[in-house]
Amino acid sequence: MLTFACQCGNELHFSNTQCVQCELLLGLIPDEQRISAFTETHQREWLSVYNGKHYRPCKNYTQHQVCNWMIASDDTNEYCKSCRLTEVRPDIEKGDNLRRWFLLEQAKRRLLYSTIKFNLPINSKTENPEAGLGFAFLEDIEEDNYGNELTVKQYVVTGHNNGLITINIKEADHARRIDMREKMNESYRTLVGHFRHESGHYYWDRLINETDKIDEFRELFGDERLNYEVALDMYYKNGPIENWQNTWISAYASMHPWEDWAETWAHYFHMVDTLETANNFDVSISQTVISNPYVHDEIQTDYQIEESFTQLFNDWCRLTRVLNGLNRSMGLDDAYPFVISISSLNKLRFVHQIINKFNNDLKS
Repeated sequence: MLTFACQCGNELHFSNTQCVQCELLLGLIPDEQRISAFTETHQREWLSVYNGKHYRPCKNYTQHQVCNWMIASDDTNEYCKSCRLTEVRPDIEKGDNLRRWFLLEQAKRRLLYSTIKFNLPINSKTENPEAGLGFAFLEDIEEDNYGNELTVKQYVVTGHNNGLITINIKEADHARRIDMREKMNESYRTLVGHFRHESGHYYWDRLINETDKIDEFRELFGDERLNYEVALDMYYKNGPIENWQNTWISAYASMHPWEDWAETWAHYFHMVDTLETANNFDVSISQTVISNPYVHDEIQTDYQIEESFTQLFNDWCRLTRVLNGLNRSMGLDDAYPFVISISSLNKLRFVHQIINKFNNDLKS
């Protein structure tokens, strides 16, 4: 994730809405992947200080302050590219739901920042009912049994189904998420991690399923035609496969090839986004600058794709050793509590190849 500079020279960050120095309105221009300062014009539009073009804020920006993305003046949509993907939002009149919705949308925009950078297809279900992407932010259905004591009548399960990603809004509550992490015996559980993981299921359908990549996928991840419900039941009944660390990037990845792919996909996004942030801050380790892993506009050869992955992985190993060491010094959990086996490394390489070759096809 990049940081940006306001026209006044002040440093800006991805979620900012107003410059604290010059007090101009701020917004992200999705196609430019840049936060810009804006001045209001007499046409009730906003002029970007960055590129001199006219925009207007997303409706969720002006009405609810849960978004900071802008819409081009000639775009007839009321909502930005991110918010128009939200099919179901929480009831913001209830309890803490407005804050939860804000956090959910913020995590979703972090996911979309990466997918836009990777030039991956992003269409709403309105634009493409068959292959579009959508999000539903739902809450458990509770009932009052005795006085004010509430019990859950129906749980919302975070997951993906035919392009619709459902997130339980209580995942936006830090305490609840930590509690679930302990109950599920996980070493890592974050809101942005959920979005990255579930998007992996969606892009498996778009990039792997029924393509010439399926055989290579099965060689690395296993046969996805294995009964998912049986595999899920076995996982929660018996736990992960013994010595799962030798083959999978997480315990949950051992459950089924689809989950292995989604976990690997999420980790690739973790790596690229964190390395971009480190590069943006000019981080160097042992006098070696951490590279930006995704800066190329030209068509890459297979050798260049492999070379870029090698550099990405080497920089990731250097960076995570430092990040984990810093966290331990503060008495915090490791920032990246995973060990990447040779098997997991090859799967990450496959994700890197799929995304880069998809980009090559777009450019050719």
